[in-house]
Amino acid sequence: MPTPVSECLYCQHLPLLDELMIKIGDLEVSQLFLFKEQSHPGRCNVVYNKHGIDFQQLSDEERNAFMSDVARVGKAIDKAFAPTKINYGAYADTISHLHVHIVPKYQGEFEFGGVFEMNPKKTYLSDEEYAATIEKIKAAL
Repeated sequence: MPTPVSECLYCQHLPLLDELMIKIGDLEVSQLFLFKEQSHPGRCNVVYNKHGIDFQQLSDEERNAFMSDVARVGKAIDKAFAPTKINYGAYADTISHLHVHIVPKYQGEFEFGGVFEMNPKKTYLSDEEYAATIEKIKAAL
């Protein structure tokens, strides 16, 4: 069952959003968030600006603009953190808001070679470390 806009984590900026993520800024057609859980250094979420839309419902122009935002963030994460590989995940079983997880993976480190866990709750940073991580991403965008 689709999540109504009144209950959307992103649209309503619900408290859970602040528990999970820090907004980095706005992109062309989306918003960029840093996951607070940083088992994968540099992990972000690119969130489309409109609620209740899936990939197949986007026009070619909308899809291309969103994927351009996703690719821009992927390039920035690659430049800023030099991961071995970047995983991209778009899951929307329980939330009706198009978003893509950008998960840098590092050879020999946590979950490399496997599917990333949504929120492993293992690695959190200090406020200063979050700020430094965000600045590193912004500088690479």
